[in-house]
Amino acid sequence: MEQEKNNKKQEKALSNKEKVKLGKDENNIYIQSIGRRKTATARVRLYQNGKGEIIINKRKLEEYFPTKPIRNNIRQVLRTTNHEEDLNFSIVVSGGGKVGQSIAIRHGIARALEKFDKELRPILKIKGFLTRDPREKERKKPGLKRARRAPQWSKR
Repeated sequence: MEQEKNNKKQEKALSNKEKVKLGKDENNIYIQSIGRRKTATARVRLYQNGKGEIIINKRKLEEYFPTKPIRNNIRQVLRTTNHEEDLNFSIVVSGGGKVGQSIAIRHGIARALEKFDKELRPILKIKGFLTRDPREKERKKPGLKRARRAPQWSKR
């Protein structure tokens, strides 16, 4: 009896061409993704059937990002896809500054939405939300003060 159930589950999993990893947390199923920008990394969990809540590091969005432009940076993806009121997000973000963290969160939300609904991919791709910004801080070189800043040269 149990083997039949397991076989059916495996058949369903194999029949799905596109596999999406689902996690389970307190009887809630979620989709997980990661977004990055410079040194900031955001681990995003998307919960279906929500009320539009965004929790960042166990704090509400308004508490974690008090400035409106940074909050709008995050909500931009949800406005574009019309999912502002029906999905909940739980986010753990670390590294970088506030702006870098907000862009990492936006990247992670866009990736989670793409996993949630494959039809959103063209919209997200055109707006550039799925593209990771590859710019990183350049390393310091020996003999220089910073990455490219040389000591002041004196003629005499």
